[in-house]
Amino acid sequence: MTEPVIRLSNIQVWLEDRQVILDRIDWTVRAGEHWALLGPNGAGKTTLLNVATARRYPSRGTVEVLGRTFGKSSMLELRNEIAIVDPHQRMYEWFTVREIVLTGASGSIQPAPEGYTEAEEMKADRIAVSMGLSEMLEREIGSCSQGERQRVRIARALMQSPRIVVLDEPALGLDVAMIMISHHLEELPPTISHVALMRHGRIVAAGPVGEVLVDAVVSEAYGIGVRVSNHDGRWQARGEASWEV
Repeated sequence: MTEPVIRLSNIQVWLEDRQVILDRIDWTVRAGEHWALLGPNGAGKTTLLNVATARRYPSRGTVEVLGRTFGKSSMLELRNEIAIVDPHQRMYEWFTVREIVLTGASGSIQPAPEGYTEAEEMKADRIAVSMGLSEMLEREIGSCSQGERQRVRIARALMQSPRIVVLDEPALGLDVAMIMISHHLEELPPTISHVALMRHGRIVAAGPVGEVLVDAVVSEAYGIGVRVSNHDGRWQARGEASWEV
C-alpha cells in the first residue's frame, strides 16, 4: 500500500459562534487514487477540501499533506505542490491552447514576455498529448468547447508538476492523487476509484466507489430514499418516494 498524500485525523472546524462545520473527520488519500467528494449543499465538502489542500487550518485535529504536518511546515510550500483547477479561471479568447498551457509554467494568466525555455515548451507538448490536445495546440481558446477548455485548464495546472490535483470535472490518465467535488453521482467519470459521502459536516462513508455507492449509504448521506445503479461505468441515482431512512 502506498504512503498517504493526505491524512486527516479527528478534524473539526467550527466558526466563532461554535457552529460546527466539520465534525470528527478521518480521511486518507493515497497516491494514484481518484476521489470524489459527494453530498448535499452544506455538507462541508468545500471546507474539507480547503483543509486538505492547505488553504485552511482546522479548529482541532491533525492534518498531514505530502508528509508534512500543519503547524510544523510551510503552508505556502505545500500549496505549490497542489494544483486546483478552477472552471471559472479567466482565459483570454485570442490566446492559443499552447500559449495557455505554457502560462502554467509561470503561474500567470498571460504568456511570459521573456518567452519560455525549450524544456518548458517540450513539457507543454508532452502534457498536451496526454490530455488529447495535440491536434488543437494552435487553435484559439475562444473556438474550443467547454470540455476542451477544461482539458486545457488541467494541462496548464500539470505544468507545475503537482503531486495532488483538485478539480470539478473528470481527468483521464493522471498519475497523481486527484480529488473532485460534486453534488451529483451522474457527474462521476469512470476513472473515479474512491468516494467520500458527506452529510452535516461528517463523512458518512468513504472507500472504493463500488462499496460506497450503494442504496442505503447514499440514501443516508442525502436524507432521502435513493436507488443507485451503474451502466457502462456511469453512475445514476433515482429518488424513491417510498424509501425509509
